[in-house]
Amino acid sequence: MANGTTYGLNFPFRDSRRGDYLELTEFQAQEIKADLIHLLLTRKGSRYFLPQFGTRLYEFLFEPFDGLTFDAIESDIRDAINTFMPNLIVNNITIEPASIEDESSAGASSAVIDDVPYIFRVPGKGTAD
Repeated sequence: MANGTTYGLNFPFRDSRRGDYLELTEFQAQEIKADLIHLLLTRKGSRYFLPQFGTRLYEFLFEPFDGLTFDAIESDIRDAINTFMPNLIVNNITIEPASIEDESSAGASSAVIDDVPYIFRVPGKGTAD
């Protein structure tokens, strides 16, 4: 634990083991990861008083697997991060179509926090049966 300091709510939401209402982030890297996942998975327009918060990632679900779509996804992610997480520096975004053979693969992004490189992976499974 980081000297009893907590930063915010952890994502995905879980019951706290320490008696708090929800599990809280205890490290700066945990908070950045939780905020990034929250930003990426929120549909733009779904927050009442902050309609520009989030991304349009859900709109790209059934688009073709081509460079134009991948460029639009990367642009949308970068715009959202620049607007709502301006202190986060994104070095590289890799966008790949999900494959049936490797359902455990997940998207990843990296950041450097206090000269320490971090790789953030967005967990998820494919929906193929």
